[in-house]
Amino acid sequence: MNTAPSSAPESPSAAGAHRWLTADEQCVWRSYLHATTLLEDHLDRQLQRDAGMPHIYYGLLVKLAESPDRRLRMTELAMDAKITRSRLSHAVARLEKNGWVRREDCPSDKRGQFAVLTDEGREVLRRTAPGHVAAVRQALFDRLSPEQQKSLGEIMQIVAEGLQPDEAGADLPWLR
Repeated sequence: MNTAPSSAPESPSAAGAHRWLTADEQCVWRSYLHATTLLEDHLDRQLQRDAGMPHIYYGLLVKLAESPDRRLRMTELAMDAKITRSRLSHAVARLEKNGWVRREDCPSDKRGQFAVLTDEGREVLRRTAPGHVAAVRQALFDRLSPEQQKSLGEIMQIVAEGLQPDEAGADLPWLR
């Protein structure tokens, strides 16, 4: 996950059209990659152990649980989860197989479908949530001061807003 070739110019002016990361930026970038990879793995392992599902599936169940009537259109669920429609379709198929989600046709759009959290899915979420919250708290929030937590939230909001443009034709996962 190197962001510059090993023979990258040492000064930005020597880089020409390329603006390589400085040594400090490279350190921040690698720390970010290292931490987010380890955090996602930590949460995946906890959820696989406690509920037999990956983190992405847990996130889908949470989105449905927080929605009116525990249902969302599949396109909206893909957008909320920031994943492609094909990845969502595969995930919902697995959740359906477990009896945690069901699909329903959309009466106003013959091509549209809803994903609906079942009672069994809500129960799995209820049982799994305390362990997941404890894992998140232990891995992230317990390690940061309140000021660091606020800064991290602000930074991530800025990054997310920059990567999710509003203009038509934007290349976003849920549009693929």
